[in-house]
Amino acid sequence: MAERDDERIGLHNLQPAPGSRKARKRVGRGEGSGTGKTSGRGHKGAGSRSGSKSRPGFEGGQMPIHMRMRKLRGPHMKKSMPFEPFRTRTQPVSLDDLEARFDAGAQVTPQTLAARGLAKRKNVAVKILGGGELTKALTVHAHGFSKSAREAIEAAGGTAQTIAP
Repeated sequence: MAERDDERIGLHNLQPAPGSRKARKRVGRGEGSGTGKTSGRGHKGAGSRSGSKSRPGFEGGQMPIHMRMRKLRGPHMKKSMPFEPFRTRTQPVSLDDLEARFDAGAQVTPQTLAARGLAKRKNVAVKILGGGELTKALTVHAHGFSKSAREAIEAAGGTAQTIAP
């Protein structure tokens, strides 16, 4: 409390921030309350009845927008129905990261990469990309290698071994 630093905070003076708590609306408690009689539901119609629900996208019986829009079928368009069923996902790791986090002669696997803060997503393939320089001989086990990464690892005296996904 900025006003009085001498008063200690305790259970006796804790209270929620002003405006953070709101009383629930009590309907059907007389005309003077402002929400009496029809209880804020108006007169007649489905919305005034008990058990009335409005589902998302319902437009009062008008044909909804998702049914008015055209349907693009077939896998030949980006916006068409099969939403990328053949996309493969990989986690990229660059040679700069290997250079900074591993010593010469180390075994680099997806588990050791995750332990060092690289490629932490489980069940997602790891691909080594050729960004940067590699001067240490490393044995790298990964699901994929770019051509430049494989050449750089082998030029540094290491080996690049592909593992099955």
